[in-house]
Formats: sequence, C-alpha cells, structure tokens
Amino acid sequence: MEKATNIQQLRLELALINKNGLPFLGAAFVVWLIITLVFSLSFNLNDKNIIMLFSTGITFPLAVLLSKLLKVDWKDKSNPLSILGLYLNVAQFIYFPLLFLVFVKYSVDTVTAFAIITGAHLFPYGWLYNTKVFYIMAPIITITTAGIGIFVSSDDLWIIPLTVAVSLLILTVMLYRDYRSKVKEKSRLMKATISV
Repeated sequence: MEKATNIQQLRLELALINKNGLPFLGAAFVVWLIITLVFSLSFNLNDKNIIMLFSTGITFPLAVLLSKLLKVDWKDKSNPLSILGLYLNVAQFIYFPLLFLVFVKYSVDTVTAFAIITGAHLFPYGWLYNTKVFYIMAPIITITTAGIGIFVSSDDLWIIPLTVAVSLLILTVMLYRDYRSKVKEKSRLMKATISV
C-alpha cells in the first residue's frame, strides 16, 4: 500500500472516530450562544469582553462531555493523525496575544477579532477530516464577521457572536451529513472487499 493511501485511510478513520469533530463544534456553538447573550445585555463593554474570554474556558470540558454523549473517541491513540487535531485546536491560542492587544487598544473590536480567529482556525480541519465543508465555512465565518464588525455599532455587537453561532450550527449540520456519507462509503468499501 502506498503512503498516500495510508494517509487517506487514516484521515477517513479519524473523521469516522471523531465524527468530523462534532463534539468540539457543538461546544463552540454553546459558547458562542453564551457570548451572544452577554453582548445583548446592557453593561460595560470591557466587562462583556472579559466574560467572553472567560466563557471560552468551558469549551473543552463541554466538548469532552459531548464526546461521551456522542460516543466519540477524540483522543484515539491508534491513529497517528489524532494528535494533529489537538495541535490544530491549541494553535488558536497562539493568536490570543493579538486578541489581547485588540482588547487593550480597540476594545470595541475584540469580539470581531475573536470571531475571525475562531473562523480561521477551522480551515485546516478540512484537510484533517478530508472534507470541503471546513474549507467553505471557515472563510465565510471570517469574512462575514469582519464585514459585520466594520459596519455594526457598539450597541449591536451581539450580531457578531450570533453570526458565529449560526455559522457553527450550519457547519455542524453540514459536517454531520458529510460524516453520514463517510459511514456509507466505508460500509460500501467493506462490502466490496468482502465480495472480492
């Protein structure tokens, strides 16, 4: 078997075991709904930004809980690509100094910057899970939230996290469909192998 085939097989297996990362996207969806609620309330913008940043702390525990509920092995040690998913997730934290800079210098743009970082960090998952869905939705999230951030008033910043939440919901639905098609594809391949 060629190396490329092995990598393709590993990517397919990872997508199936991790269900295209659905637990982490589900957790992110919940967090962005919380951020939407926070930004819809009427209190100090800096306080909203701080609560937004702290609310991200529930993402990982919530993703682990959703993994258990959805029967997803997000830390599958049998697949060498599994650790790459974790690295790609942690990579977004490298952008946090930029987020803190925006928070200090341009407080009104903090939620927009965070939305852009969130959208952009999803892009490499298209390769990892071998799906075009991430390639489509990552730029949509970043461009849409940047555009809204340019034109929205400081009183209506809640529109930005709501846009991210809705985008993540759409992404989740699309990825679930992609996952179901991969399950069918694997089943078809297994039947073809058995019949040969």
